Amino acid sequence: MTDATSTPLVAGKHSPRILCIGMPVRDLTFRVHGLPARGSKENATHFDEICGGNALNGAIGIARLGGRASICGPMGDEKETTSRYIYEKMAEEGIETKHLVHMPGLVTPISNIMIDPSGERTIVTFRDPELWNVHLPDHDLLLEDCDAILTESRCATFCTDLCAEATRRGIPVIVDVDRAMSLREGLLTASSHLIFSSEPLQETADVTDDGEALKKIAKLTPSFLAGTRGAQGTIWLDEQHNLQQTPAFPVHTVDTLGAGDVFHGAFALAITENQDLRAALRFASAAAALKCTRFGGAFAAPQRAEVEALLSQKRSPSR
Repeated sequence: MTDATSTPLVAGKHSPRILCIGMPVRDLTFRVHGLPARGSKENATHFDEICGGNALNGAIGIARLGGRASICGPMGDEKETTSRYIYEKMAEEGIETKHLVHMPGLVTPISNIMIDPSGERTIVTFRDPELWNVHLPDHDLLLEDCDAILTESRCATFCTDLCAEATRRGIPVIVDVDRAMSLREGLLTASSHLIFSSEPLQETADVTDDGEALKKIAKLTPSFLAGTRGAQGTIWLDEQHNLQQTPAFPVHTVDTLGAGDVFHGAFALAITENQDLRAALRFASAAAALKCTRFGGAFAAPQRAEVEALLSQKRSPSR
C-alpha cells in the first residue's frame, strides 16, 4: 500500500474541478488510551497538528484521487498563524485557494481531537460566530469551470443561493448532512445529491429507521438521497425510491477522522466522472475505508491507484 505521505496525484487540466464550500479548521489531534473523565487528566500517546474541516478534507480526498479541488469559505484574519499554516498545507495538496475569504479580526476555527484505540474520534471545535456572516465571491466567478459543488448542511446560511444557481445551470450539488436539517431547508431543493449521516437523517425526518427517514424526505426533494452508517455501509434510494444498500469494505480501523469527508469527496468526483450511483458509492466507500486504516485525518486519504486496487480485488465487501 502506498504511504499516506506520498506525493498526491497531479490532476490534469481536463480533470473535473469541484468547488468545496466550508470552513477550514486547524486540528490538534491526540491519541489517547481512553477519554478523560470530568476533572481528570489523560496522557496522550501521540500528538499531531493538521488541518481539516469537511470542505478541506473533501478537497484533499478529491485531489488525491485525481480531481481538481477548489475551496471557498470564510477564514480568520489573514495575519493569523493558523491561516498561514492551512494555506501551506493546501498548497502542498494542490488545492486552489483563491476563493477563500479572510475576515479581519476573526479567528479561523480550531479543533481539539482525541482518538481512542478503536479509531473513534471525539472533537471539540471553536468556530467564531461572526464567520457565518461571510459573503462569498460572485456566483459567475465561482461557477466558472465548475463541474460540481461539494458542501455541508451547516453552511446553508451562506451558500444556498450559490447552490440553487448551480443546480439551475445543471451543475451537481452534493451536500454532506451531518446536522439535522429543517424540512423547509433550502438545500433540500438547491442540491442534486443529499448524503446524510445516520443520526441527523433520523432527526431530520423525525423517524427512527434510516430507510423510512429517506422515504419521508424523498417526498420533499428531487435530490438523490443516501445515509451513511459507518461499518454498516450506505443505504440509498434508487430512481424508483426502492431502498438499496452499498456494503462497507471491512478494514482494520485505526482512525476515523476525516473518513466521512473523504467519502463525500470521492463520491462527488465519481459523479463528475459519470460513474453510475452504485459504482460511485462503492468508489467512495473504498476511499473512506482505506483512509480509516491509517492515522492523519484526511491527510491519510488514499491515492487513486490504491482505491482502484481495492475495487478490483475479487473478494467482495462483507454484507
